[in-house]
Amino acid sequence: MKKIFLTGSLFIYSFIINAQTLTLDTCYALARQQYPLIKQLDLIAKTKDYNVSNASRGYLPQVNFNGQGTYQSAVTQIPLDFKFGGITISIPTLSKEQFNMHGELDQTIYDGGMIKQQKQLQEANADIQTQNVGVELYALKDRIDQIFFGALLIDAQLKQNNVTQRDLQNNIDKMQANVTNGTALESNLEELQAELMQQQQNEITLRASRKAYMDMLSLFINRQLTDSAALMSPGNVKVSDSIRRPELAFYDAQKKNDDVQDKLLNVGNRPKFSYFFQGGYALPGLNAFDIDPAWYYITGFRLSWSLDGFYTLKNQRQLLNIDRQGIDIQKQDFILNTRINLKQQSADMIKLEQLINKDNDIINKRTAVKNSAKVQMDNGTMTVHDYISELDAEDEAKQSLLLHEVQLLMDEYNYQNTSGN
Repeated sequence: MKKIFLTGSLFIYSFIINAQTLTLDTCYALARQQYPLIKQLDLIAKTKDYNVSNASRGYLPQVNFNGQGTYQSAVTQIPLDFKFGGITISIPTLSKEQFNMHGELDQTIYDGGMIKQQKQLQEANADIQTQNVGVELYALKDRIDQIFFGALLIDAQLKQNNVTQRDLQNNIDKMQANVTNGTALESNLEELQAELMQQQQNEITLRASRKAYMDMLSLFINRQLTDSAALMSPGNVKVSDSIRRPELAFYDAQKKNDDVQDKLLNVGNRPKFSYFFQGGYALPGLNAFDIDPAWYYITGFRLSWSLDGFYTLKNQRQLLNIDRQGIDIQKQDFILNTRINLKQQSADMIKLEQLINKDNDIINKRTAVKNSAKVQMDNGTMTVHDYISELDAEDEAKQSLLLHEVQLLMDEYNYQNTSGN
């Protein structure tokens, strides 16, 4: 099912890109997929698997080979001779040149849970690294938002610019007819034409800015976008003040790592029990009175228990507790700062909603004034310059509305990103 879902998602994304229509969610997904840091997750997973595998091999028999050759200044001698049936028997003296070559196999039977905890420690360390990468990848959404909504605002401004240009062109056509009929001055026509040229300059500036935004977006999503690529405006979202940021999982992963290390302190102070087998070739062998090299073997069980860890156990636990408290402080500080940011963003959204309401009222008034000015200009009771001033005032009011609407939409998504929802 996962493979089917992934294949379907990639097909949808591919279709959207080919159609040169982008949504914000598509940009999120493609940017995350193409971002170089995403490769780190695969490396972390592989490293964890290798480390856990290495820890698991502690259950396998451990084999060691050792060799030693020595020359010693003296050896044990027993200066006794026995006479038996006229034959003198002397106890042989060992050679001062001795050697021992042997191999030893050691099989863990009980390690106090050390291997198990080492595996959990490797998993906890991998989880910390994974969550840390997740935090950095999450910050990518803010960068995409800045680019996406910046381009959206320019799209809205371009539409408004086109409306203004059409309005001006209609007036130029009428003024041209009046000039031809001798009912209007050539300077009136030229003033309207100059204003149209100004709007055309604004369009050039806006299109250049949009291209810069789209070029940046292309780099993030690793897709070539043409000038005709369209951005689909996302819908308004219902904001939530619950905090679900990936940083919280990062702090929890750090505390889990301390818990695992706490358990390691316990298992490190437990006795260890193992089976061993040692076999070798030595001079002397196990028979100390045999002066010839001999093969030998020793087998049995071994118990080891070091009490050194108990000396520092209390201090080690105190250090882990201090680290946990430090993590809690960082987490609380992060939550506090996040809530402060959410309060500020919430206040900004309320302000923008109020501004949008006023923008609509202002536009209605400005449109009414402009329409009246147009009638007066057509009747010759108002100059073209005064009409253009009213036209610019209406355009400015509409531009303000567009800006506030896009800012409100962006603030809603920023709020969701800040809260982690």
